[in-house]
Amino acid sequence: MMPFGERLATAFRERSHLAVGIDPAAGALGAWGLPDTPAGLERFAAGILEAAWEGGAAAIKPQAAFFERHGAGGIGVLERLLARAREMGLLTILDVKRGDIGSTMEGYAQAYLAATAPLAADAVTLSPYLGFGSLRPALDAAARTGRGVFVLAFTSNPEGLSVQRATSPAGIAVGDAMIQAAAAANAGATPMGSVGLVIGATIGSFSPVGAELITQVNGPILAPGVGAQGAGPAQLADLFGKVRHLVLATSSRAVAAAGPPKGALVAAVRRNAQQVSFLGN
Repeated sequence: MMPFGERLATAFRERSHLAVGIDPAAGALGAWGLPDTPAGLERFAAGILEAAWEGGAAAIKPQAAFFERHGAGGIGVLERLLARAREMGLLTILDVKRGDIGSTMEGYAQAYLAATAPLAADAVTLSPYLGFGSLRPALDAAARTGRGVFVLAFTSNPEGLSVQRATSPAGIAVGDAMIQAAAAANAGATPMGSVGLVIGATIGSFSPVGAELITQVNGPILAPGVGAQGAGPAQLADLFGKVRHLVLATSSRAVAAAGPPKGALVAAVRRNAQQVSFLGN
């Protein structure tokens, strides 16, 4: 399989810089008049998926927790969603934020990044706060199968900054160290590497060190916080500047709020994709 970084670069050129989140929380289902059951999940997820495809999104980003809370039935819905997106040719980023050590991390890698895994996605989100090196099983699995990872660096929740802005033994902020590690992993890749970062669009600014490191990352940047969380084109432009061409902006609630009518959902996706179209320029 072509490396994830290459496939995402193609999606940027041919579709957009938008990932549509699929977050079937109980409240979201209720707003659509759907029951909080696996059947409700299925209808919600299918509606967002079809709109994402027709509206020109580059990817979908299902949040695994909202499927997992329904047990086997919800996991089944997630499996079918990932499979259907794969058939359509739409990239999938499974938001699982896994992070552990040794054989447990290897198990997560097998669950989401192995070629034959039922829950295999094109990329997954990972938490590196047991050390970036603890992610090695997932990084290796992704490299073997042409998949990608997005490593949490600076998240959009305010509580995260107490950890991510803390200074590491190396003398730089922990989040900046994650950017540095991703840059090292992507060195020499063209058009970009497959080790991405999660950097919230609402974080405001980088430190001077982070601002320099981000120019070297050479990998995709997943930027949540667009739309309902308050970030827009101005925040994305100010934060990412010269590396905005690497950014995959995500929007979840702003799209789902337009549903359930299909036409309104497609229009919402197109509108959000247009708002971030400058990222490709």
